[in-house]
Amino acid sequence: MAVSSEDFRAALTRFASGVTVVTSADSEGRPHGITVSAFCSVSLEPPLVLICIEKLAGSHASLAESGRFTVNLLSSGQQWISERFASLEPDKFRDVPTATGVSGLPLIAGSLALLECEIRQAVDAGDHSVFIGEVMAASADGGDPLVYFLGDYRSLA
Repeated sequence: MAVSSEDFRAALTRFASGVTVVTSADSEGRPHGITVSAFCSVSLEPPLVLICIEKLAGSHASLAESGRFTVNLLSSGQQWISERFASLEPDKFRDVPTATGVSGLPLIAGSLALLECEIRQAVDAGDHSVFIGEVMAASADGGDPLVYFLGDYRSLA
């Protein structure tokens, strides 16, 4: 018996997760970004992470085209950035402080950690693609994470 999408979604909201924004660029160099909660480490040797991106999302094509992405692990004060990149706003990078990483992709200033990745594998997974990326550069800062639980942002305090 298959689980209903409502029951599946309700169960998944009970999993607290950090919040990331994944950035990429299309073939013309235009930056793209999307809020992603489906992110995790895969391997230490080599250093691999995975992200899951809905196939209909605007950033999906730029990830597939460019072959690289950056994971920006958001800090507790960056809820507005998460909301911006989860929206349909056409200029998601407006007023978002960024720098350019060694990959040439945007890095979001103030993030807890930054992972610059090259795609090693893309796996078809229903209405999403799983992109497995090898981490080519990484940096970490202090602070508290932005957490998402039961459909809302939370803090650890």
